[in-house]
Amino acid sequence: MILVIDLNQKRNPFGFSEFVAPIASVVKPLEKCRVAHFTEVSGKNAGRYDKIILSGVALMDFAATDSPGKFAWLREYGSPVLGICAGMQVIGQVFGSRLTECKETGMTRIRTVARNPLFSSFFEAYSLHGRGVRPSSVFEVLAKSQKCIESIKHMERDIYGVMFHPEVRNQEIIRNFVSL
Repeated sequence: MILVIDLNQKRNPFGFSEFVAPIASVVKPLEKCRVAHFTEVSGKNAGRYDKIILSGVALMDFAATDSPGKFAWLREYGSPVLGICAGMQVIGQVFGSRLTECKETGMTRIRTVARNPLFSSFFEAYSLHGRGVRPSSVFEVLAKSQKCIESIKHMERDIYGVMFHPEVRNQEIIRNFVSL
C-alpha cells in the first residue's frame, strides 16, 4: 500500500484538490493507497506502507518546510519515497540540504542529467515553486532546468525528489515510481 502525504498547511484546503487528489488518482488504479495529512504521520505508522509520496503545496504554504523535524522519521524509513515540489524540499532538509530561492511558474523545460528509473531525456513539466533545493552530498542530481535543480535521488536509497508537478502533466513519472 502507498501512503500519499498531504503537506498542505490545513487539512483538506483548496490545495488538497490541486496537489494531493491528483496524485491519489494516478496511484489508485495501480495500487491501494491511503492519504494522510503530515501531522498524522510518524515513523511508527509510516513503516506500514510500501512506498510514500509527499505532495506539493501552494506557493506561499511553508508549513511542512518550516517543520522539517516532523519528517525526521524519513531517515529510518527503508522503502521508496517520492517528494513532489515541497516534498522534495522536505526530503532535502531532512538529509542536510539547504533551500534556495528559485522561482518557476508554468511549463518548464527539464533536462535529465543522470540515468534513473523515473524519466529520461528532455521533457516539459509544470512548475510552481518559489524555492529550490541545494542538495547535500548524499544526493545525486537527476535533472535540471535553466534556473533550478529539478530532481534529486539519495545516493544509497530509493528516495527521489522532483521540483515540478508530475501529477499535472507527467503522470508516467508517478506510475514509474509506483512500479519501482
